Amino acid sequence: MDERVQPEPQGTGRLAENILHFGRLLRAAGLPVGPGHVIDAVQAVQAAGVSSRADFRATLHAVFVGKREQTVLFDQAFAIFWKRRGFLEKLIAMMSPMAAPDKQEVKPKPAATRLAEALAGDRPKREAEPSVERDARLTMSSQELLQGKDFAQMTADEIARAKQAIARMRLPADEVTTRRWRPDARGSRIDPRLTLRKAMSGGGNLSELVRRDRVVRHPPIVALCDISGSMTDYTRVFLHFLHRLTEDRRRVETFLFGTRLSHVTRALRARDIDAALADVSASVQDWSGGTRISASLHAFNRQWSRRVLGQGATVLLFTDGLERDGDGSLAAEMERLHKSCRRLIWLNPLLRYDRFEPRAAGIRAMLPHVDEFRPVHRLASLEDLAQALSRPAVRAEVDPRLWLRRADR
Repeated sequence: MDERVQPEPQGTGRLAENILHFGRLLRAAGLPVGPGHVIDAVQAVQAAGVSSRADFRATLHAVFVGKREQTVLFDQAFAIFWKRRGFLEKLIAMMSPMAAPDKQEVKPKPAATRLAEALAGDRPKREAEPSVERDARLTMSSQELLQGKDFAQMTADEIARAKQAIARMRLPADEVTTRRWRPDARGSRIDPRLTLRKAMSGGGNLSELVRRDRVVRHPPIVALCDISGSMTDYTRVFLHFLHRLTEDRRRVETFLFGTRLSHVTRALRARDIDAALADVSASVQDWSGGTRISASLHAFNRQWSRRVLGQGATVLLFTDGLERDGDGSLAAEMERLHKSCRRLIWLNPLLRYDRFEPRAAGIRAMLPHVDEFRPVHRLASLEDLAQALSRPAVRAEVDPRLWLRRADR
């Protein structure tokens, strides 16, 4: 009986062990990576026979990344981890001796706090140092620090705590009076039709006056969210806030736009937040791409404004205002949107910078057509937004005319 001898793998090294550590890093940074993904990654690298850094990255990306928005985090982890080890080219050369190693350095991207924390978790812990008593009366609590921290600089644990804080956040209690009537024993008006009908059913004797009052409802909230590459870190957290609003009341419409407009309200109505965001990611094709604000607003004004902007709707425009197309139509689309709603609030993460000035042409075209200009880059700003939705703003800091005067100086 002939037994087939399995060929031994060419070259030596610790490639499988390093792929295992890389998978642990991705899991610690927030990606859903399990043991099965690591095994598949090792087998895929062996089967593909990669000969360059780009091929190796593409092979791991195909196994570890399941959603479009996870690519940014994966690229940062890949650049940090394999540059830190410094022998990726050597491992590739062991697998394919004829390949020339690519030694070009990859510049790491900013906002890699979660990855740095995940890398630090693999290091051996030092011996406990002697405790030192400190007076913490004048220090800030962890909750206060979390309230003021930028979303893009949060670690994976801080983002999880921020999502829990959003789930407990007190939602706006805004109400508007509609033109519809409903029966009310303490209503402000008498309903003559119901009064006469009740009298006829009782033999014609007018024994009781039926009263009515106006129907009071929460006004609709329509969110237009930018999902371009510069807004990714903030849009993910803001979608948790919108899911909380959608779960509390049904009259919330959510649209995402990058290079095109996508209606994702039905996906966000899922009870589980993870399932809702997974459906949103599957229905959007231009995540972390470019930005075409004017074209997206034109599509909304033409196809959706009459359907969703009735009964005193409030529009939340979530974008940095950095328009790619300069055809001059952005001001006209913003004016039409402003006239179609009761209140237009622009939420811009760029306001996190103290020296921000509206110098960009897109920002200057949009500012004259908004009612409020607010920052949205931390939990405190989301709480301010929830309070502002309950009542009109009186603070001068959110007045767009103030920012226009600064730009004219």
